[in-house]
Amino acid sequence: MTFLALDSIAIPDVHPQAPLSMRKARLSDIDAIHELIGYWAARGLMLVRARGLLAETIRDFHLVLAEPHEGQPGGLVGVCGLHMLAPDLAEVRGLAIHPAMQGRGLGRELVAACEREAREIALPALFAWTYQQVFFEKCGFHRIDKTNLHPKVWSECQRCAFFENCNEIAMFKALE
Repeated sequence: MTFLALDSIAIPDVHPQAPLSMRKARLSDIDAIHELIGYWAARGLMLVRARGLLAETIRDFHLVLAEPHEGQPGGLVGVCGLHMLAPDLAEVRGLAIHPAMQGRGLGRELVAACEREAREIALPALFAWTYQQVFFEKCGFHRIDKTNLHPKVWSECQRCAFFENCNEIAMFKALE
């Protein structure tokens, strides 16, 4: 098995042509989710998620998995969560795609899965904190001023190490 690594964060390599499937996350996926998110967090492209927080919110996450292919092991290639914050708002969070699988539309598929789930429960709006504004604009979100976010968002933000110096972009999408 080969690994992609940076700053001691390693993720298993996957074959770019491996068959893919999507499903909801399970507790047994926590380490793989933590590693994939950690890979991008080590590069300053997203915030790290503690294993404990992943366990508490495991039902929020959708996964894209690669099946074993041509002698390569399968594994996690994408993750994204839908986290309820209020009766009228949920956050699309923790979106990460394996570097060998980027550019294939997997991020959009995961965001779309979160949006479908939100629509199924008649949720009127989604938001995301991101460093990838253009990607979220392509998914139908638009940038908003951070001060316009629901108060529940700020209660979650107060736990973040970057709360005082947040440089993430707030994105919003109305579903109605």
